[in-house]
Amino acid sequence: MTDTTETNETMRAWRVHEYGDPLEVLQLDTVPVPEPEAAEVRVRVQAIPLNLNDLERITGGNMMAPPEFPYSPGMEVMGVVEACGDGAEQWMGRRVVATTRRAFGGFAERAICSLPSVFDMPDDIALPGAAALYFPFHLAWLGLFDRADLQSGQSVLIHAAAGGSGSAAVQLAANAGARVFATAGTDEKVQQCLDLGADVAINYNDPETDFVDIVLAETDNRGVDVVFDNVGEAVMERSMKCTAYNGNYLMMGFASNKTVADEPFVVPRRVALGNFKLSGVLLNYAADDMRGVMKTALGWNVAPAELGERITREVVELVRSGAVKPVIGSTVGFEELPQLIDDMAHRRTTGRAIVMV
Repeated sequence: MTDTTETNETMRAWRVHEYGDPLEVLQLDTVPVPEPEAAEVRVRVQAIPLNLNDLERITGGNMMAPPEFPYSPGMEVMGVVEACGDGAEQWMGRRVVATTRRAFGGFAERAICSLPSVFDMPDDIALPGAAALYFPFHLAWLGLFDRADLQSGQSVLIHAAAGGSGSAAVQLAANAGARVFATAGTDEKVQQCLDLGADVAINYNDPETDFVDIVLAETDNRGVDVVFDNVGEAVMERSMKCTAYNGNYLMMGFASNKTVADEPFVVPRRVALGNFKLSGVLLNYAADDMRGVMKTALGWNVAPAELGERITREVVELVRSGAVKPVIGSTVGFEELPQLIDDMAHRRTTGRAIVMV
């Protein structure tokens, strides 16, 4: 490790020792401060944005590689780099947003993060907004522009549009000149979508409305050019019915049923009959050498770190210009973290849920 000396300090971390309900299994422990290895940094955490995937590491839901107990969940942090491993010296003292090592360890006062997923966050973007810009805007940008090449004048259907990546997608799509259809689960969230720039917003819990009927009627039965689907199984078949000829269906997430994420699920003939493109979207960055390793070993395609840097710069400039804004539903202190993620689990949150450390 360079730029600092090893420390015998301790820190507070919310950890799980077994799976269960967040209010029951998250424990506030005192643990040693971790040390960064090569190409890693240690971030003194100022804010923790909560993500739905964090819930899996608390409840024992669908995970590709479950960590060993006890551990701290948390896949995203924002703060200042206070220690650097070999090869990361240039990051010392910089204010950053970052993905945590192996996507856990972030529910703590300090966190280890790998360089390909560490990005500068300028001082003029104030907290808590600065902590709300990484995951949702990167994920939305990757889907709308890197996969779908969304253009001005096209149309897009965005599900769960009042959530983190959904609200980011509404703003990015509207700013790009697209016609935006948004779905959300309450009238209040529907209004939020309209306020963010959606042209048509639909309450999917209203028994008298059906987003399929509305989208088809509004597009002269053509459908939309892009479907931005965070929800998955619960809306997939009906959303495919809304996708236009040569449109792009973005598989952004599986919030309605994560178990299908690793099971045979998509019917090939349905895609063929739809005459649309089915695109997978994953928020994950890696250095070029590791991208090759992951491709040959696992068959995965991972985005280059340079693309993440470009997206961060573009989003920061859009925020500075007022074209987009971070959407924050709740901000709480570190001691209240379990309650906030329980609220997220029960869909009592909108936008981003931020824990201030």
